[in-house]
Amino acid sequence: MADVRDAKLDFTLKELTFSRPAEREDVPGSSSTVELQDNKLVCVEYPGVFSSADRMLATLGSEQKVTKTYANPSKRLELRYRPQDPFCHSLYGNRVPSGNLLLRVRRRVRKNDPKDAEIHMDMLGVIGTTYKFTGLADFQCLAVHSEGGKHTSLYDKIILRKPESQEFFEQPMPYFLPPPIFSRLDSPVDYFYRPDVHLNQMPGDSKNFIGLNRAGRPHNAIFVSFTDPIVPAECLEAAKVTWKRICMNECDKRGEEQLKKMFESRPIWSRNAVKANINLHPDKLKLLLPVYAYYMVTGPWRSLWVKLGYDPRKTPEAKKYQMLDFRIRCSSKHGYLLSNIPIKAKRSSLNYSLPNTLNKSAPQPASVMDLPTQEGPSSSRDPAPVTYQLKESSYIFREGMLPPHRQMFYQVCDLDVESIQKEIEQNNGNEQHCDERDGWCVVGTTDKLRDMISAMIKAVIRAQKPALPELPKRRRRKAQSVKDVYAEEEEDEVGEYENREDEEEDEEDEFQPSEGSENEMETEILDYM
Repeated sequence: MADVRDAKLDFTLKELTFSRPAEREDVPGSSSTVELQDNKLVCVEYPGVFSSADRMLATLGSEQKVTKTYANPSKRLELRYRPQDPFCHSLYGNRVPSGNLLLRVRRRVRKNDPKDAEIHMDMLGVIGTTYKFTGLADFQCLAVHSEGGKHTSLYDKIILRKPESQEFFEQPMPYFLPPPIFSRLDSPVDYFYRPDVHLNQMPGDSKNFIGLNRAGRPHNAIFVSFTDPIVPAECLEAAKVTWKRICMNECDKRGEEQLKKMFESRPIWSRNAVKANINLHPDKLKLLLPVYAYYMVTGPWRSLWVKLGYDPRKTPEAKKYQMLDFRIRCSSKHGYLLSNIPIKAKRSSLNYSLPNTLNKSAPQPASVMDLPTQEGPSSSRDPAPVTYQLKESSYIFREGMLPPHRQMFYQVCDLDVESIQKEIEQNNGNEQHCDERDGWCVVGTTDKLRDMISAMIKAVIRAQKPALPELPKRRRRKAQSVKDVYAEEEEDEVGEYENREDEEEDEEDEFQPSEGSENEMETEILDYM
């Protein structure tokens, strides 16, 4: 193959003329040859006319910010016409691949004879990426107070440029509250209030759907609430058919036998516990679990998979399989802060990106039939076998260890601590009523277990960082009962789920082995809806 730098491109200049020394006549349609330079360039189609390159780069956030945006293929290029105005509504340029060429054409004309021109062309490089601004730019919000036909600027009153005294914050101030986001769509759309013909309309009396914009996922899972009178004894026929269709190799059959034995030895499992004991791709596990178990949505066994035909509400022995929703307590009243815990959050509010700052490219449809298998002869060139098993710490807690995430869903039988098990077994043989919150345990046991685990985690943190100061504990409000605390936790949990729903949909489907999901219950329900 010839070197790329030696390649030449021929261009036909149809509207330019050249002068020949001998004939002195116009020769339209002449051609020129230029060298192809091996330079990769990035093009920004700037939506405006500028006279200063420095001021233009300032509206893009400087050359360093453009470079940082280019390093992340999912980011859109931000443009602010008023870079010094914090209330300026930004424009966002989409990143699109391109195959354009950048030419520098110079035309030299003789003064005495304007028809005598000389053309010089240089190839500067190939433009592989282009940023195009196709969105609206007319949504702007100015910090201006209008009264009596007069407009008064508020920037000096609401923008802090230096440390101010208390009087600055106590002075009267006109009302000004800009919207956090103008629109999720920055491109004009004609909407005629007519239904989309391509939308699959769902029956109006159906309750098992989130919205009409997303088709239901055919995973055939059965959901059961704590108040439902009976539990299913058999799975849906579609679940059997689907699993039989994709179960094509020995690895899948082995995983099915392992799951069957697991539910024979223990009727209730969490998804993380199943993942830690079976090496099966998560997409296939989603289709296998509904064949042998149903999913509990509420009650003391919520977010757990229960063997078909087994009703834990009628069996006191199911007490040891109850779920404990535990969250690490980090505040000054507990003696340590978030920075003292060596556990990273799954998401950070500091790195939050608005939906219109990302390129939402449509994902390619994946098929379970195309998932890689772990069979066949291996050679030196074959990659290492992929393991989908989670670590033991994803569902088991022992004294002296830190959980892998700040929120964990434990089954009480997996709390391998003697003092905790004694607290759970204090009413063995005297279970009278199954409570929706504490199950077969004594009322208030859930709060005691959380306090005991929190104390163990605090001891581990104190042992790792003995220099931490012992802060005084704050008294709880007396009017706040245990049920109120539980209700607030549930509201926070639901709010967290609603804020993360769209973000979960945009995440990549590629599996990365870890220590389990930080928020297992909400994301698992979303997988089957």
